[in-house]
Amino acid sequence: MTTICSVKFNGKTAIAGDGQVTLGEKVIAKASAKKIRRIFHDRVVIGFAGGVADAVSLQEMLEGKLESYSGDLRRAAVEMARSWRKDPTLQKLNAMLIAFDDKDLLLISGNGEVLEPDENVVAIGSGGNYAQAAAIAMTRHAKEMSASDIAHEAVKIASGIDVFTDDQITTDEL
Repeated sequence: MTTICSVKFNGKTAIAGDGQVTLGEKVIAKASAKKIRRIFHDRVVIGFAGGVADAVSLQEMLEGKLESYSGDLRRAAVEMARSWRKDPTLQKLNAMLIAFDDKDLLLISGNGEVLEPDENVVAIGSGGNYAQAAAIAMTRHAKEMSASDIAHEAVKIASGIDVFTDDQITTDEL
């Protein structure tokens, strides 16, 4: 369980995620996992929530689709979601992804959904709803903050509410 939050604000897109890896519902196995990565020649940033092995499999699949579609994130995401939804083996994967480049911010799920958020904020994981609400409020009212500041603060707020989210926060920005 985790919290990943991405924000598109004032011409920049940023993502923040905590580092907690939980085994079951009672054991914190690691506090400093990196759940945010740059892929496709550092032109696409992803963040994932769910099983680590499943997320790595999805990362590799998205990278393959990006190669196939010349870096077109939107097209690659749709094709990845289509494959994910149709393949019985892939359907068992337990993870979600946020992906963005210089044009698009997308949520990709195993149900075949590729969503572009209405308010340029998307969050996933056990603390995702808390982080998303906090980030939306900040984009509406804290005009002096950067996209990176908003994403980081949103995950920090979620870490104070959600027991499966810690305050070891990593951020990235395009």
